Amino acid sequence: MEKEYFRNLSSIGLIIILMVLSFFLLKPILLSIIIAIILGYLFYPLYQRVNRLIKAEYVSALLMCFLLTLIVFLPIWFLTPLLIKQSFNFYLASQQFDLVTPLKQIFPDIFASEQFSQEIGSTISSFITKISNLLMNSFAKLISNFPILLLHFFVIFFVFFVVLKDQEKFVDYIRSILPFSKEVENKLFKSSREITASIFYGQIILGIVSGIIAGIGFYIFHVPNAFIFTILAAAAGILPILGTTLIWVPITLYLFVTGSFYPAIGVALFGIVSSSLENFVKPIILSKWINLHPAVVLLGMVGGTFIFGIFGIILGPLILAYLLIILEIYRDKKTPGVFITPPQHIKQLN
Repeated sequence: MEKEYFRNLSSIGLIIILMVLSFFLLKPILLSIIIAIILGYLFYPLYQRVNRLIKAEYVSALLMCFLLTLIVFLPIWFLTPLLIKQSFNFYLASQQFDLVTPLKQIFPDIFASEQFSQEIGSTISSFITKISNLLMNSFAKLISNFPILLLHFFVIFFVFFVVLKDQEKFVDYIRSILPFSKEVENKLFKSSREITASIFYGQIILGIVSGIIAGIGFYIFHVPNAFIFTILAAAAGILPILGTTLIWVPITLYLFVTGSFYPAIGVALFGIVSSSLENFVKPIILSKWINLHPAVVLLGMVGGTFIFGIFGIILGPLILAYLLIILEIYRDKKTPGVFITPPQHIKQLN
């Protein structure tokens, strides 16, 4: 009895040690592996359709890799030089940025004190300089770490290819080691796919589209460094509740205070259209999948960014979402949860 207990304890200890060592071994590329798994999970339905047509797993997976290159990495390759150039222009412009003078003309009573005006001007200048420095440092780091980025891209492509080709085998393997009943396993996998699609399409893709719509307004009305502001608007559009208003509202106010009234109105109109996607288009998209509360998404994105960097925008909400899915499965109530709600067709059944 004691020998069997010692053998079981030794086995558990050995598994824990190997898991810890494996974690440290994969830690430098762990984020790339997770991103590739998520992408493979999302592209799998399209891969199945292509594979049914050409009936060749390797070729179908390679076609998906090529499509991923066209959608994600090719734009990054060609647009990065333009982004670096406009970031440098934005940095130079920020050094000569003067918002206090037009504000004095619009609000003469508030800015009557010269000391107050100088403090406001110093605060605004410091804020803009920090943002421009952050952008410049980010792109400088991107260039200096280019060989490492290529290695990460290789890992993403390789894992993405394997996940597409052997996804069913991986799912069966994960099912075999999960400590849940078959019913809970089925609910967990179905809910996981729905919440992943919900966050990716309803939050990430829709946010980028809303940023592009605001960016079209920047280009049409000749906002300086329009491309970099479009990138910032797309990044802000991913954030729930706030969205693209973080970018187009300050630009509209700046155009107004500098006397560019018609461009300000035009940018505001495009901004309103981009922000309206959050209220009108998003609920229609999310009616097909599980909907996550905006507060959970926002907290997940903020916390995920601190831990995982830019990819935390996706990983943070997913981690919280999977925890809530498991809690909802074990809660097993017909009444909808506070932080997570089922798709519309399931609501109607209930």
